[in-house]
Amino acid sequence: QKFNRIWYLNIRLLSSQLFFQRICWRPCQFSSCSFFAKFLHKMPIRDPAKELGAYRDQHYKGSRTDQERCLMESTTLYIGNLSFYTTEEQIYELFSKCGDIKRIIMGLDNVKKTPCGFCFVEYYARGDAENCMRYTTGTRLDDRIIRCDWDAGFKEGRQYGRGKSGGQVRDEYRKDYDAGRGGYGKITAKQYNPLGPMLMSKGPGPSGPR
Repeated sequence: QKFNRIWYLNIRLLSSQLFFQRICWRPCQFSSCSFFAKFLHKMPIRDPAKELGAYRDQHYKGSRTDQERCLMESTTLYIGNLSFYTTEEQIYELFSKCGDIKRIIMGLDNVKKTPCGFCFVEYYARGDAENCMRYTTGTRLDDRIIRCDWDAGFKEGRQYGRGKSGGQVRDEYRKDYDAGRGGYGKITAKQYNPLGPMLMSKGPGPSGPR
């Protein structure tokens, strides 16, 4: 009886394996092939370039719904983590590979009116902006990994930094030394150099932290 039971289980297992092979390895011989093809065809393909990231303009004048709608239709990108020394010509050379650029707005220190590490790139077509999101974000420019985010659209005044010292807010509280972004953060520089951040921007030295 025990032998018969083992023989029966082996037959069931072999039958299951043969059925699995017929269905999974040669599906085109069955009518179910067209069903699976239609099912896969209707499945949405995820495109990260069209998805909205976490970046939002906190000073946007309008409802959150309006902002989301503008982001889905926008042709403008916010470019962050730029070096203070990256020029508009360098940005144009890189981003024009994705499509025709309408304009580039460099982010400026509100006090010094010098570049402070971000910009806006506006394309003529939405498709070109999507290509930029696909192929440009995460690449290196001036030895820095830049990031691109959808922007609801540039408004006059947004080209200036919103930090207390005139630059970006992130550079107010940054504690690490970043040669591409003016050295130490403004608050850290003032703590170690009460006379001002000018000496600290040149790098660690006798007046720097020990």
